[in-house]
Amino acid sequence: MIEISKKLLRIVGQTNARYKMFEDGDKIALGLSGGKDSMVLAHTLKHFNSVSPLKWEFECVSISYGIGENFTLVTKNLEAHGIKHRVLDTKIFEVGREKIRQNSTFCSFCSRMRRGHLYTYALENGFNKLAIAHHFDDAAESFFMNFMYNGALRTLAPKYTAQNGLVIIRPLILARERQIRDCAIKNQIPLMNEEDSCPAKTYGGKEPVARASTKELLAKFEDENPKFFKSLMASFENIHLDTFL
Repeated sequence: MIEISKKLLRIVGQTNARYKMFEDGDKIALGLSGGKDSMVLAHTLKHFNSVSPLKWEFECVSISYGIGENFTLVTKNLEAHGIKHRVLDTKIFEVGREKIRQNSTFCSFCSRMRRGHLYTYALENGFNKLAIAHHFDDAAESFFMNFMYNGALRTLAPKYTAQNGLVIIRPLILARERQIRDCAIKNQIPLMNEEDSCPAKTYGGKEPVARASTKELLAKFEDENPKFFKSLMASFENIHLDTFL
């Protein structure tokens, strides 16, 4: 088992206690891209599964977009630690190349298709939950992107039930990205190469700039106010609805 910091384990443990992420009888599918977030989440779930008094199981599920991704190192790492890993072959890249206009972004289309394949696999194989490796930095970026570009105040829910009945959980939602990155580096966890596993980069279309610029903006806020993210997290639980129009 890899070495996960006590702080990160405490954060996930508190998230689990508050939102009941892992419950007795659960069969959880973890959407695994092979990046640092999902790989660290896989090992974190392994830890909690091994110490939990409840009986639940999980399996990592990766989507192959049809661009020749090589999951060998990722699979070997997971299986060496007793973690099940399944790769689903799809034609997402081929379909997207036919449907998406040149110079437009591939990301939103890819995200919808990937989620659809994960939903289908989970429902067809008896899973009742789908784990996603979003962290608090993702939630902050989502909030500001909705605020600045979509005219909405919304972010990523720690846990919710999709229309198809699957319960979506985000066990890392209260963790910071740097904590996850440090864990991956410290344990030398093998990761998928984004250049070889990202359909958008292979497609050569227009890369999305909104998220990158939002990430830069939030980094600037934190530089100016080191407690910015802590204050933002508190504000997500301190909403005064009566002050809005």
